[in-house]
Amino acid sequence: MINFAAITIFPEMFDAITQYGVSARAFQLEKAGLMTINPRQFATNRYQTIDDRPFGGGPGMVMMYDPLQKAITEAKKRLNKPAKVVYLSPQGKPLTQNLVKEFACEDALILLCGRYEGIDERLIERHVDEEVSIGDYVLSGGELPAMTLIDSIVRLLPGVLNDQASAVEDSFYDGLLDCPHYTRPATHVDAGDVPAVLLSGDHQKIQQWRHQQKLKRTFLRRKELIECLCLSNEDKQYLEQLAQDEKQ
Repeated sequence: MINFAAITIFPEMFDAITQYGVSARAFQLEKAGLMTINPRQFATNRYQTIDDRPFGGGPGMVMMYDPLQKAITEAKKRLNKPAKVVYLSPQGKPLTQNLVKEFACEDALILLCGRYEGIDERLIERHVDEEVSIGDYVLSGGELPAMTLIDSIVRLLPGVLNDQASAVEDSFYDGLLDCPHYTRPATHVDAGDVPAVLLSGDHQKIQQWRHQQKLKRTFLRRKELIECLCLSNEDKQYLEQLAQDEKQ
């Protein structure tokens, strides 16, 4: 079981991850747990202020050190186990499937959801273990990235998916994009026919076709992923043929 503590000024947003879909099953089966902590409860004035103007001038507001630091301390106390503090930030390392698999091995994660122009840098330096980004773009806050991270982790936990093989065959799990998928009807007046190999019943040929399709799709859409893989001689020959076909 993995426990999450989300530090957020919008705790209600996390209902989406705990009440719907595959992720909800993880919480229902007690494969994962989630608590939310609002840093406003640690504010020192009646307005529950947790942000202030940035030193040096400039637009926007910055989340203050003390409310966030106290929220992290409270999260660690309530979790009562070692917990890595992850700040969801566009300046963090990119979230990859390998990183997700690493996080899935943790007993607990504290997810720090920033807002406004960001958080006081001193908090990052002293209390954040890792900064993670879900892409090279900016959102209004860290809640959606935090939910993305939670969803990507819990679907790897045993018993969460109806068929655990689904996770193993997902895009990026083995470094490749996923292969195409088809369902009934086998023949469609507008869409055409399903590839014959998938109807053959020959599981070895089906697996070979799916693997080659994964290689082809990755080669055509994300060539940089191919460069990071250890490929068999057969895979290399297949990719060389794809490269020749592309030139033609």
